[in-house]
Amino acid sequence: MANVIAVIWDFDKTLVDGYMQDPIFTDYQVDASAFWKEVQALPAFYQREQGVRVNQDTIYLNQFLKGAKRGGRFEGLNNAKLAEYGKRMNFYRGVPEIFSLTKQMIEEDSTFKEYDIRVEHYIVSTGFKAVIAGSSVREHVEAIWGCELIEQETEDGERIISEIGYTIDNTTKTRAIFEINKGIPQYPEIDVNARMDEEVRRVRFENMIYIADGPSDIPAFSLIQKGGGSTFAIYPARDEKAFRQVEQLRRDGRIDMYAEADYSEGTAAYMWISNTIKDRARRICERERNKFSDAVSGVPRHLTD
Repeated sequence: MANVIAVIWDFDKTLVDGYMQDPIFTDYQVDASAFWKEVQALPAFYQREQGVRVNQDTIYLNQFLKGAKRGGRFEGLNNAKLAEYGKRMNFYRGVPEIFSLTKQMIEEDSTFKEYDIRVEHYIVSTGFKAVIAGSSVREHVEAIWGCELIEQETEDGERIISEIGYTIDNTTKTRAIFEINKGIPQYPEIDVNARMDEEVRRVRFENMIYIADGPSDIPAFSLIQKGGGSTFAIYPARDEKAFRQVEQLRRDGRIDMYAEADYSEGTAAYMWISNTIKDRARRICERERNKFSDAVSGVPRHLTD
């Protein structure tokens, strides 16, 4: 189905102003800055103390798992509570409206409708999937990738997060993109590693738009660009450091463009995203017309008169 345009979003600092864990820190009275500083020191600590490498993108999960136990700083934390925190996300302006508006924009265009072109939104995050699934964006997206946690029952009959079930880091985000490419969210029986001809893949890379906030998403940016798709970065208003960071990404050819994090209609971010979607839709129309023209040109003239 080569008529699908996929907009793939990061979550923290891309759709949300800050991190999804912020309200958790507030409720449990945990200093967020100190927590992340502690997490950032863990890879060097474990390498030095035990000669063990850890994944710096997902090691933070262990701090939440240990903290969920009795007496821990996140005592009693479970997936149901994580989903409730999803309702407290501090989304940037224009979210979630941009999801429905971009879909509607294509659906209501008679030309695009003729070719059954559609827009789909996906979220790929190194954060908690349960939080995203509990937020207001859930109903607007086709699928979510994030870290998933297994629960256990305590002696008191309460459920707490206890084990890591599934993780996404900034490199394995590319696996999620291949899953979108092959249509696995719609057809989970497909093996992502199985060979599949390009022409039968559900979403072509050239019809993908990847939106994130910084250098940690370079693997995903690179994959999308290599396949002919588009890349876009977001930075918070008046954040000079973040602005310089995305400008450097542009200079390095990692992204096509960037804008301030405001997705309201008429803003630079909204206009770039909507115009890029329309451009992809026009390309699909042109390709389909060319295919039809080529097919007709191969038919004997007396059959087409």
